[in-house]
Amino acid sequence: MDTLTHTMMGGTIVGLAAIDPSIDPVSVGFITTVVGASLVPDVDTILKLKNNAIYITHHRGITHSLPFTFFIWPVLLTVLSVLMFDLPALNMYLWIQFAVFMHVFVDIFNSYGTQALRPIRHKWIQIGIINTIDVPILVLHALYFILWYFTGAPVMLFLGLYVILLIYYILRYAMQRSLVKRVVKQLPDEDLDQVFVMPTIRYFEWRIVVVTGNAYYVGRSFRGNIIFYDRFNKSQPIETERFESIRKDANFKAFTFFSSIYRYEVTDVSEDTVEIRYIDLRYLRDGHYPFVCIMHLDKQSSEVLHSYTGWVFTESKLQQKLLAS
Repeated sequence: MDTLTHTMMGGTIVGLAAIDPSIDPVSVGFITTVVGASLVPDVDTILKLKNNAIYITHHRGITHSLPFTFFIWPVLLTVLSVLMFDLPALNMYLWIQFAVFMHVFVDIFNSYGTQALRPIRHKWIQIGIINTIDVPILVLHALYFILWYFTGAPVMLFLGLYVILLIYYILRYAMQRSLVKRVVKQLPDEDLDQVFVMPTIRYFEWRIVVVTGNAYYVGRSFRGNIIFYDRFNKSQPIETERFESIRKDANFKAFTFFSSIYRYEVTDVSEDTVEIRYIDLRYLRDGHYPFVCIMHLDKQSSEVLHSYTGWVFTESKLQQKLLAS
């Protein structure tokens, strides 16, 4: 989820903490610690300052893993809360644990997902029914704080809020499953391998990518109506020497580590250089696929001369980033 949603969720946990007689939930120390716990798994965002490949590879990875969720973050923040605010250690550990867990748990419902089961399992968990910025969830949380101010009953409001959110998540899952069935009916003559139905910021609009035996279909659903904008035939495998070269490239490894559905194009850009471009098909926007990995290779040696992976919305900007890499 986005930073604002995580912050607001931390605030609702502050309200729930009114049930704990050992702490003052509206004290500066408690609010700072619990809201901080709701945000701390995303501290890996700082990796973006290094480069895109490192950020894409590690964001929502180890900082959302089992050791960090259930031990490292809770213990670290508990120690800080005791030293800085003289708060009771056991109570703080439990509240911090709950806040960190909530952050990691809600993130698995995005298309981005997390490696929440790491180190047991490194696979990304991407349920993909809730957009990273979800307007109804933000509105419900804002309403929670307004009602808390007027009623002074944060615990009952917390329970009511999360019952509503549970129902909301179930409805979103049902909508996703219904659209998958509609896709199957709309492509009756295709041998479907995978169907991706992913949310957008608009409640009734979903992104759709379908993988068949020999093609990719990319489209959107608007209030249950499915429109496919692009169909791409699957390309032939890249020749072995070139693939052995690109698969060692850090940007290529980051792209394929993150992206769950993509295609590639091979283009001659000069007498000496060939371009291999991998395109994530999940993020079609205004006729453009902004998340890519692009590599320029020497035709003779197959050596990667330049490479870049990340979000780029114009071709000129992409070429600038590639040459600067």
